[in-house]
Amino acid sequence: MQTLAHWGGGPGPWILFFPLIWVAVLLGALTFLRRTAWRGRGAPWRGVDGRPAGDSPIAVLGRRFASGEIDEDEYWRRLSVLDEQFGRTGKRDAA
Repeated sequence: MQTLAHWGGGPGPWILFFPLIWVAVLLGALTFLRRTAWRGRGAPWRGVDGRPAGDSPIAVLGRRFASGEIDEDEYWRRLSVLDEQFGRTGKRDAA
């Protein structure tokens, strides 16, 4: 009688799954570390240059608009300049 564990007297082709499982576990761990601990000197909430992500020029502009320091026309004018400077393809409504 042939079972999955003993294919013709040997361990069978299922033995190949164990190294594949370990490779998947290692790749998952490396991916997790790259996306969290190893990015931005151990702080996943920091931006690329080490500053908090909320301190980007576009975020500052958004906070100034939300607090009422600048009006809507000024916001859109400055945002278009920042879009050109940083090459950001923003998702804006033409309202």
